Amino acid sequence: MTYQSINFNNKFGLFTEHWAPKVIAEMNDYQFKLAKVEGEFVFHSHANTDETFIVLDGCLRIDFEDGSVDLNAGEMFVVPKGVPHKPFAKSETQLLLIEPRGVVNTGEAEGGALTAKTDVWI
Repeated sequence: MTYQSINFNNKFGLFTEHWAPKVIAEMNDYQFKLAKVEGEFVFHSHANTDETFIVLDGCLRIDFEDGSVDLNAGEMFVVPKGVPHKPFAKSETQLLLIEPRGVVNTGEAEGGALTAKTDVWI
């Protein structure tokens, strides 16, 4: 077996797309995904799972039906399952997402072009 760390900066250098999470590791049934985001996403929810957002660089606001939370680099937030939310980043922001394998980024919403393929590894 080969033991090698995963370097976030190197992985972020492998893609440019926004709102298209890339899998970098798995632990049991959970995936660790990197994403670059900018602008507004769609209101959506995930009926069967929580979703963890960890901001590595930049700033992210997550809007809810009754408020919002602002995250800066080094901060995280767990959106409970079933809670409608809409991420927004004024400028490019780098995220680490943790969620079960196969979760669609737009949840149950019609995300159109914002709906990314699942299980894309880099």
